[in-house]
Amino acid sequence: MGCMNWRKWCDEFVLAGKGILLATKEKRFWYGFVPAFLFFGLLMNLLSGGTAKFELMSAVGLPGSLKIIGDSLLGIFGFNHPFLDWLPIFAISVLQGILIGLIVLLWKKKKDQNSANLEKAGIITGLIALGAGCPTCGTTLLTPLIGAIFSTGSLAIAGAISTIVTWLAIIIAILSLKRLGLETYVIIINEKYLKKEARAKRS
Repeated sequence: MGCMNWRKWCDEFVLAGKGILLATKEKRFWYGFVPAFLFFGLLMNLLSGGTAKFELMSAVGLPGSLKIIGDSLLGIFGFNHPFLDWLPIFAISVLQGILIGLIVLLWKKKKDQNSANLEKAGIITGLIALGAGCPTCGTTLLTPLIGAIFSTGSLAIAGAISTIVTWLAIIIAILSLKRLGLETYVIIINEKYLKKEARAKRS
């Protein structure tokens, strides 16, 4: 019984992957993916040192702020970033971009807004923002909160929790993509079948 459930779970993942591949052929998917990928990549790079970059932007004015934003955008693709710091940021940005892209595509394909999927995306967004930071240096948005509770070792604690939150966000995103990818596969395949059936009736 357990083997059958595992096989079913794996088969659903395969179909979800096919659904995501089919979605990439739709323009509406990219309308959601590209802005979400850039937004979350930029946000996490700006938060890589806690709130320090935002404080710096308020001090250097518009030209300096634009340079910081530009460097953060380049950081999405690994420029001037250690590999171990860049990889989770890039992975989450891609996963979140795919998630939003699928939601936009499904939203357009369905009459009613799927609030459950949007809520799940919001949960992942919150986890990403909370855990955003530098995994190797231990800076994170959790640092001030933990520092207020613990007098010593707050950076180490915040770094460990940041890593946990980051991986939790990735796991939730993957599970969400399984559900949305499977739903996308069913809808697109059904659309193709109905179009083929309509052409057959006309001929």
